[in-house]
Amino acid sequence: MAGSKEIRTKIKSVENTRKITRAMEMVAAAKMRKAQERMRAARPYAEKMRNVAAHLSRANPEYKHAFLVKRESVRNIGLIIVTSDKGLCGGLNTNLLRLAVNEMKTWESEGKGLLICPIGNKGFGFMNRIGANVKSHLTGLGDTPHVEKLIGAVKVMLDAYVAGEIDAIYLGYNQFVNTMRQEPRVEQLLP
Repeated sequence: MAGSKEIRTKIKSVENTRKITRAMEMVAAAKMRKAQERMRAARPYAEKMRNVAAHLSRANPEYKHAFLVKRESVRNIGLIIVTSDKGLCGGLNTNLLRLAVNEMKTWESEGKGLLICPIGNKGFGFMNRIGANVKSHLTGLGDTPHVEKLIGAVKVMLDAYVAGEIDAIYLGYNQFVNTMRQEPRVEQLLP
């Protein structure tokens, strides 16, 4: 039986671990809030860009860019999935990856091929573990990702679309409804 000194030492150790874990959670929460604020600030700009692109595509109907032409049959699907590089974010990655796997199973049951582009270390590791066909990937974006870093991995998928290797591209991401709740989504990017 353990002595009282050993028990006190163990209790103190657990209390110290709890303090460290709490501090890590607070840092992660602060980083998440900052990322959400940046995302909310960029949302009107992104929406306006989407509206301008839609208006331009309707303004000149005789111009048919490869990204605007819907393919008659979809044989292969590209999935770009955006996760975090690190953990300690609750169900953020888990819920998104669960939704992505469900979509992948549906597509595979329909006989469609899949090419995956995970962005973020958690998604990349998960897709490798399940044996997904990873076409390109990107990790190590950090707290403030820049478009220049994203271009390479995403361009591989866009080039595959133009070349006919992929007939549709989907994007899997988390949309934050408020600070306490997020919804994982998988939406079609290219027809």
